[in-house]
Amino acid sequence: MATEKSSASRPTSGISTFKGEERALRADRLGTGGLLLSVLAATAPLMVVAGVMPTTFAVMGIVGQPLLFVVLGVVLILFSVGYAEMSRHVHNAGAFYAYISRGLGGTAGAGAALVALVAYNALQVGIYGIFGFEVSGLFATYAHLDLAWWIPALVALAAVGALGWLKIDLNARVLGVLLVIEVILVVIFDVAAIADPARQGLSLHAFNPDTLSGAGVGTALCFCIAAFLGFEQAPVYAEETSRPHVLVPRVMFLAVGGVAVFFAVSCWALTVAAGPSQVVGVAQKESAGMLFSLTDSRLGSTFTDVLHVLFVTGMFAAMLSFHNVVARYTFAMGREGLLPRAFGRTAGASGAPGTGSLLQTAVAAVLVIVFAVADDKPTGDPTAPVLHLFTWFGNIGALGVIVLMAAASVSVIVFFARRGAAAAQAWRLVTSALAAAALLVIAGYTVKDFDVLVGAGPDSALSWVLPGVIGLALVVGLVQGVLLRSRAPEAHARIGLGNEAFQLDKAAQETA
Repeated sequence: MATEKSSASRPTSGISTFKGEERALRADRLGTGGLLLSVLAATAPLMVVAGVMPTTFAVMGIVGQPLLFVVLGVVLILFSVGYAEMSRHVHNAGAFYAYISRGLGGTAGAGAALVALVAYNALQVGIYGIFGFEVSGLFATYAHLDLAWWIPALVALAAVGALGWLKIDLNARVLGVLLVIEVILVVIFDVAAIADPARQGLSLHAFNPDTLSGAGVGTALCFCIAAFLGFEQAPVYAEETSRPHVLVPRVMFLAVGGVAVFFAVSCWALTVAAGPSQVVGVAQKESAGMLFSLTDSRLGSTFTDVLHVLFVTGMFAAMLSFHNVVARYTFAMGREGLLPRAFGRTAGASGAPGTGSLLQTAVAAVLVIVFAVADDKPTGDPTAPVLHLFTWFGNIGALGVIVLMAAASVSVIVFFARRGAAAAQAWRLVTSALAAAALLVIAGYTVKDFDVLVGAGPDSALSWVLPGVIGLALVVGLVQGVLLRSRAPEAHARIGLGNEAFQLDKAAQETA
């Protein structure tokens, strides 16, 4: 992403509602609690503990997975230092692409915008696969009803789409209730595991750096960083908070710090419950059932049944959280001319980005239906929606967000350097540089080992086609930026300004 003339000199004072409220998201909807819950819901803690952690143990065979969460927590805190500081200067629902525009220019911002739109759509849509699979399993177990996975997936899709039209503070309440219940249940398991460890007792072997030796560490980092995705979404809601310069940085640090500690402890609890020397073997045998088998032996079948249900509701919360983010990126891009103007309007009294919500719902519906048609059950693989829709799209989305975080870290450095604030912000620029380097390494491993991440063979075309989706989005976005710069330079200059651009329109009209 080549740098361009800095946008630091653009007017940034005030948020205008010029051209009507429909071009602005409603302020004062979220406080610290609502923003934190909206952000953390995307991390889907139960899905990570029951899905990501056993998969990483089984596929990579690395006992030190808890230590990886600590390492990633440090990397993402380094990233958050500069990112949070920039959030004090840029309040835009486009978040990543707005930040990248302010530092690296409008063309780079256009590329980042399309990458963000593709990545978050992929993350959101991918969850429908595992959601439908798990819900159909619950119906088979408790109602003895054979239900195709795509039926509950489409029902959830409609519910998410409906909630996307409502006020964000109402969404935050829904997400908050589901999140809190998930966290409580995982904490209960953690306590039970510590109180009743396997034969090796309360071993801290999983935090031994020696457990991270081997060729699979880089790929394991790719698995684990997906568990953190969501914390970076706080700036997306900046326009809907009363004090974005205070609340957004606060929530980001609370989110990434809390997620790192919570997942490190919970992952360690898994090793304690299974035994460090046995955890890999148990994960390979039990797969996604590992957590449930461990809770069943310690907390009983009733608790495990409740856990199964909350596993599903947690996925619903993550889908709703990512849906809200995609809708706001769509709104921001429509408002700035990167998508048709119709997407840059809000919906009636709720102030939600209604057209953006509709677009995301439509995209999700098309993709779920495509995978449903391609699913040749009962003769085919019944896990196809999980192995394909969830795994493929989840890793595409994760790669996109990692690339965006690396680019945003570079943008932070350029942004403050061009403002003449390099000396004053020196330590933040250093942390941003370290974060960018670490994130680029993780992105490199993600591309290199994509076949492992999606369970394809090393010679499979999927190993380059799937990550190529992000590359294609970047190229198309950059081309759009170049064309916009040559054909509509005024529109190009406003990329990343968000609602602040309307202040320019109003001033121009008043002086005409």
